[in-house]
Amino acid sequence: MLYNLLTPYVDSLSFLNLFRYLTFRTGGAMMTALVISFILGPWIINWLKAKQCGASNVREDTPEGHLVKAGTPTMGGFLILLAISISTVLWSDLRNGYVWVVLLVTMGFGAIGFLDDYLKLTKKNSKGLPGKLKLLGQILIGGSAAIWYAHITPDPLATSLAVPFFKDTLVNLTWFFVPFAIFVMVGASNAVNLTDGLDGLAIVPVMIAAGSFGFIAYLVGNAIYAEYLQIHHVAGSGELAVFCGALVGAALGFLWFNAPPAMIFMGDTGSLSMGGALGAISVITKHEIVLAIIGGLFVLETVSVIVQVVSFKTTGRRVFAMAPLHHHFEKKGWKEPTIVIRFWIIAMILALVGLATLKLR
Repeated sequence: MLYNLLTPYVDSLSFLNLFRYLTFRTGGAMMTALVISFILGPWIINWLKAKQCGASNVREDTPEGHLVKAGTPTMGGFLILLAISISTVLWSDLRNGYVWVVLLVTMGFGAIGFLDDYLKLTKKNSKGLPGKLKLLGQILIGGSAAIWYAHITPDPLATSLAVPFFKDTLVNLTWFFVPFAIFVMVGASNAVNLTDGLDGLAIVPVMIAAGSFGFIAYLVGNAIYAEYLQIHHVAGSGELAVFCGALVGAALGFLWFNAPPAMIFMGDTGSLSMGGALGAISVITKHEIVLAIIGGLFVLETVSVIVQVVSFKTTGRRVFAMAPLHHHFEKKGWKEPTIVIRFWIIAMILALVGLATLKLR
């Protein structure tokens, strides 16, 4: 909004030229989201505590030690969504269609998560919204976003998949692009949701992935850098760096309150929305496969659940002491801070590996 309002006056006030720079607006979005989180965080925590008095906010399929967290309010993702949406609208170019596509997925998935958290709160149980309804809502929103993206993106990028390490390779998915994009967005959303099981465990890997994709979006959206790195240039996608900056700032602000011992949980409101946002950005920047590398921790957590379920249903045996993977290590006697910090380290290593693919062509 500031970009649209102020840049027409650059000739009169030269300092307003700053608002033309993506780097400046990305930094502004990050700081704005951080300040919003710090200011609204205590108020939202107190409000949620009052509303959730007596509600069960701990999943039934978690280690016994988690029962001590029963009084911690959930639905903290509402704070994240507020910070992201206000900062993105304030600092981005509102004429850019990609910004609105990502906001659609973020807020749409966030609304599904909010309804799930609200039902858990009002019904005082840990079930929430039925899984099939959550999945259906995600598919509808993801499909709408994929169609919108394909409509505003020129061919052949609109329906194609880029392959890392091969500079000119584009696999045209034609009609299959929409189901594929839905799979990426819904898969990323639920993968982050599965990872959100310990204080601070999910928010830092999300922040790392968002920072990485902010950098990728900036490069992909710049024709000169894209040509130098031999990656596919998507005109206008650089504006998503502003959104990623807002996401990093919101995540940092939320971590202030979510650091062990957590004062608030993000709930499905936060995990579904942030995972969906990362999936949408990867689709727009043509780095869906790279998302599986940078977000490898989320993939690992999801695979552990799939392996556990398949193994138990086919053989009657469990591969892990408990799934997702972080609960397995809890059962093995690892302390919660140890698991969280080591998983953060893994997320950072995977992000570096993912970013390395930009040059390995």
